Amino acid sequence: MKIAVFGIGYVGLVTGTCFAETGHDVICVDIDQEKISGLLRGECPIYEPGLEPMIQRNMEAHRLRFTDDARQAVEESLFLFIAVGTPPGEDGSADLKYVLKVAETIGEYMNGYKIIINKSTVPVGTADKVRKTIQRMTTHEFDVVSNPEFLKEGSAVSDCMMPERIIIGADNVRTAELLKAMYAPFVRTGNPIYVMDVRSAETTKYAANAMLATRISFMNQFARFCEKVGADIEAIRIGIGSDSRIGKKFLFAGAGYGGSCFPKDVQAVIRTAAEYGVTMDLLESVEKINDEQKDLLAAKVLDYFQHDLAGKKVAVWGLSFKPKTDDMREAPSVVIIRELLKHGADIVAHDPVALEPAVHIFGDTIQYAKNYYDALTGAAALVLITEWNEYRYPDFGRIKELMDEPVVFDGRNLYNPEEMRKLGYVYFGIGRRTENVSQ
Repeated sequence: MKIAVFGIGYVGLVTGTCFAETGHDVICVDIDQEKISGLLRGECPIYEPGLEPMIQRNMEAHRLRFTDDARQAVEESLFLFIAVGTPPGEDGSADLKYVLKVAETIGEYMNGYKIIINKSTVPVGTADKVRKTIQRMTTHEFDVVSNPEFLKEGSAVSDCMMPERIIIGADNVRTAELLKAMYAPFVRTGNPIYVMDVRSAETTKYAANAMLATRISFMNQFARFCEKVGADIEAIRIGIGSDSRIGKKFLFAGAGYGGSCFPKDVQAVIRTAAEYGVTMDLLESVEKINDEQKDLLAAKVLDYFQHDLAGKKVAVWGLSFKPKTDDMREAPSVVIIRELLKHGADIVAHDPVALEPAVHIFGDTIQYAKNYYDALTGAAALVLITEWNEYRYPDFGRIKELMDEPVVFDGRNLYNPEEMRKLGYVYFGIGRRTENVSQ
């Protein structure tokens, strides 16, 4: 099948490449010439495990092309994916200017029947706006479909190739059947394709992300409760996660969620609901709890050092908002490091892949270590923010030798408090039974 993907960002690049991997003929369109040139040279603009070799393989097989020629893409393709960004506006609502600009472009160059597919995360009613925009530009027949993505950064390729489910919001059976045929290679093991009305499909993505964000904030608020009453959030996580009605996922307390989806989508739901006269009290609390959680780890550091970090070196492990990505959008590390810098700390940070994005945020206000042990030399404290695998089982004897003081602030509860006490560390976690277990 002939597929065009507008937008070579995270979603568009992964989606287009995975469609090419299943044999479809894919042309990816973007206005960013530098990004296109880089891809043509074999340079992947994002870090995502498994993506770069897949791009190369499909480019060599001539199933995957990159261009800024929107007209060619529209004229050659039946399926036209809109996968551009929907950044939050000043009030937190989703900005649809890029989506509607692509819709205009599609309408301008249409040369026959097309299926326009909203892959971007967009508020309910966006398909109607896209339809009206295209109708002003053409007399050709077309359909607009909602097909939300459920890609997790760090596992996006496998999520795309082996989806748990596919959601199709379509107004007629014919269009839905065409999309089901296009997606058939991804669901050979029997995972479901759900067809529903367009507005329900648009809302499904927001509801899913809002629910996951709610679970995270729920656990983080309970972690604060645990610290006051002497309970351990890790024991509680295991206890409630064994309940089949609750499940085990997204129950880890930590330094708060970040990234390009949860913060933006929660805000967008709140603002969209307000337009319809609905108050989303629960999600407003979810957002508030998450903002407070990002401050919590820094507050623990400041309390321990009595708000005097002048001349003290603080090592930071993990900068990206989650492992297996270099994405630092809304990352807790940004809030935490900026707060420590305000109180005079000398920050030396390590991250396996996010050092370059960090330089764009912090510049020379912090130092960067290429090896995570190098960040520890002479440090008064270690602050762990992102749970990369290489941080899970470090050499604690070596860490203790390198640091001036054996103090660890574990923002992801990777380590066992009792074991840390036995090793001679002062240890602080999130919601652990005894915050300073060395005393």
